[in-house]
Amino acid sequence: MTLGSKVAQDLPFLRRYARALSGSQLAGDNYVRATLEAALADDGLKAQFEDGRVGLYRVFNLVWASAQAPRETEMVAAGIGLGENDAPEDQLQKITPLSRQALLLTTLEEFTSADAAEILGLEPDDIDTLVRQAIEEIERENAANVLIIEDEPLISMQLEELVRSLGHDVCGTAATRTQAQEIVAREMPSLVLADIQLADGSSGLDAVDDILSLGEVPVIFITAYPERLLTGHTLEPTYLVTKPFREASVRAAISQALFFDSKSSAE
Repeated sequence: MTLGSKVAQDLPFLRRYARALSGSQLAGDNYVRATLEAALADDGLKAQFEDGRVGLYRVFNLVWASAQAPRETEMVAAGIGLGENDAPEDQLQKITPLSRQALLLTTLEEFTSADAAEILGLEPDDIDTLVRQAIEEIERENAANVLIIEDEPLISMQLEELVRSLGHDVCGTAATRTQAQEIVAREMPSLVLADIQLADGSSGLDAVDDILSLGEVPVIFITAYPERLLTGHTLEPTYLVTKPFREASVRAAISQALFFDSKSSAE
């Protein structure tokens, strides 16, 4: 397999990470594109792709870090502080970015602490510390009202228990698009967890479109085929979790989605 083919296999998952980290499909996909462009212009960076998925994410991290550092330096030099009404992009500077990266790498992307450390240029023990910090931040989050759209009863129950264990409320569970419409007619959720293929042949994508036509709500899709929604060619979800999922992955995705929604919620 050629190097290009190997990179192409891993790109959908790098897009997933980049979107979750930046809070937007557009920004995340742009960072991925910048990563590839940087590697094409620098043989040293390109050579790191030979290390497989770890190497690809390591180059991405270099691009991400270089993009964040100048803005943070300028703000500190100017003595500018960040308040609760700052834009989501500026909120990135309010908490330790590395803690969020470490959490996403070890949960959503399922890297080991050793691999995450190599990606971020740290020691494995540092990763464990950062993950603990990120979990502490999650535990301080405000409660959300969550709608679960899932046609498998056991998975739906598991998600409901997980959501409640994080201190959030569940406004309802739906197995079909119609059921989701009925729940939203009674109460608008502040977060949606949705499967793609539903029991009656309806689509979780369509159910979410119905909800988004009524107002902006962060959505996390949970699917067995994430690569189908990570092409970078069309309008696609920002947050994706792969089935079968780990609870830690869902927890991290919920935290990240609510973090970027906090500004609009406050308003």
